[in-house]
Amino acid sequence: MRRTVFIGDTEYFPGVGQIQYEGPESDNPLAFKAYEPERQVAGKSMEEHLRFAVCYWHNFCGNGADTFGPGTRQYPWMRQTDPAAAAADRMDAAFEFFTKLNVPFWCFHDVDIAWEGQSVIDCEKNLQSMVDAAGVRQKETGMRLLWGTANLFSHPRYMNGAATNPDFRVLTFAASQVKAAIDATVALGGENYVFWGGREGYAYLQNTDTKRELEHLAMFLRKARDYGRSVGFEGTFLIEPKPMEPMYHQYDFDAQTVIGFLREHGLDSDFKLNLEANHATLAGHAFAHDLQMAANAKLLGSIDANRGNPQNGWDTDQFPTDLYDAVQAMLVVQEAGGLGTGGLNFDAKLRRESTDLEDLFIAHIGGMDCFARGLLIADQLMRDARYIALKSERYASFDDGDGQRFEQGELNLSALRDLAAQSSEPQRISGKQEGFENLMNDYIVGGGRRWQ
Repeated sequence: MRRTVFIGDTEYFPGVGQIQYEGPESDNPLAFKAYEPERQVAGKSMEEHLRFAVCYWHNFCGNGADTFGPGTRQYPWMRQTDPAAAAADRMDAAFEFFTKLNVPFWCFHDVDIAWEGQSVIDCEKNLQSMVDAAGVRQKETGMRLLWGTANLFSHPRYMNGAATNPDFRVLTFAASQVKAAIDATVALGGENYVFWGGREGYAYLQNTDTKRELEHLAMFLRKARDYGRSVGFEGTFLIEPKPMEPMYHQYDFDAQTVIGFLREHGLDSDFKLNLEANHATLAGHAFAHDLQMAANAKLLGSIDANRGNPQNGWDTDQFPTDLYDAVQAMLVVQEAGGLGTGGLNFDAKLRRESTDLEDLFIAHIGGMDCFARGLLIADQLMRDARYIALKSERYASFDDGDGQRFEQGELNLSALRDLAAQSSEPQRISGKQEGFENLMNDYIVGGGRRWQ
């Protein structure tokens, strides 16, 4: 599906038309080489499988600043000094970019699209004005909201957390933001609502009542869920794990930690996981590992697509270009039946040294092509009899006989012991890891003709 290109009072990306698919032979940096939105893969279009989204914060609020220096980019939508005018310019630039890139979805934090007020009431009014503006642009263009969220980590009041803050007054401010952000998400037809607890954790264990804080977090999430359902939100609530940064230790450390938390507090019927690649690697896991753990629990909700730098121990939020990671991620997603109401949101930012307007397009095009190739290769692998056999044969001993009886709970520990006593030493059965790796390489490196 092609979105109607939006251009406001100012065209912020002049000379760039809507990005088209030109195929693998093209040398045009502003064209897709692999992503064909309407191409059918396993019974659905690429657009339906991948459900790409562009994030608001990195692209239209960020300017390349880091801890060691100020921003390196002065975008034309950043010239206004009046906060309301600046917010309007950002939104015009964002919707022009979304529609020229021709993605179906976008994502935001409340303070990305609006601006801070002097009171809760002011903040709500500011946000509502920009929600109204976004609603008009969505209707004009066909854009949809993948998810909304509240920024509960940047303001100084949240230095000790939001829902887990030891000061109840801070928690109430967090609740006011979440209420307003849920209202915004509902008004814009958002399909998900995300909680990322960047400050939900602790810096020093000895001054922290972790049990009480976790109970407060669970209660806060229940109340947010209840409110969302009461105002007509029918989508999925998502929690995004991350082990650290900015907090020394975050409570939503990784996928399995969040799964256990949701089950412990009876939240797993309303909440799923929004998994970010760089967060998984910071936790010491491969991205595909966290995806698989969530899929096993039937709690795989959505993806923040990016990558980290293996030489750095922090969240670099680089655009995804690693085809091996994309293939392994899409294998998990496809075998799990897809992302449902979720999608692939590029929670990624340009490098500080990338300062041209076209770099925003080039970075997103590269990420979209990477995951399009990942989808195509994963689909081919899943239909390759060798790939299917390599995995299924490893577990064949559980498909019938005593192995099947064990899976069905029919054998107790004594019965298992008796079977061992009656058996000779088990034969060693190869895991064939190299065979898996070579087969994947055949498709990624040597088998381009199979998936183009």
